[in-house]
Amino acid sequence: QVQLVESGGGLVQAGGSLRLSCAASGRTFGPYAMGWFRQAPGKEREFVAGISRNGGSTSYADSVKGRFTASRDNAKNTLSLQMNSLKPEDTAVYYCAASRVPMPSVVFTTTQAYVYWGQGTQVSVSS
Repeated sequence: QVQLVESGGGLVQAGGSLRLSCAASGRTFGPYAMGWFRQAPGKEREFVAGISRNGGSTSYADSVKGRFTASRDNAKNTLSLQMNSLKPEDTAVYYCAASRVPMPSVVFTTTQAYVYWGQGTQVSVSS
């Protein structure tokens, strides 16, 4: 069992930046592929970014490419999402997710691939 807790959300003006963090506990962080998803009111949860076990492979939704960067520190059991050039359409609840995977370079991009989820942190971007 892995427990995930997100932090770092808040209200920011368009063009601003935020850094989200996800702290993992309960199990060693290393064997898990990690991801970030978001859900806006009235919309389905969507993929934002994914990162492999070893941090060497990443994947991003087209809508955030070039603006968001996912990273991880396996020694500290922490996943991060640096969000720059934020837009009002980035407003959503952001969730981190984890799934155990044997291959070190695999990245998952679908909700179905992830087993463990955090409770989410709200990000609001004003125009």
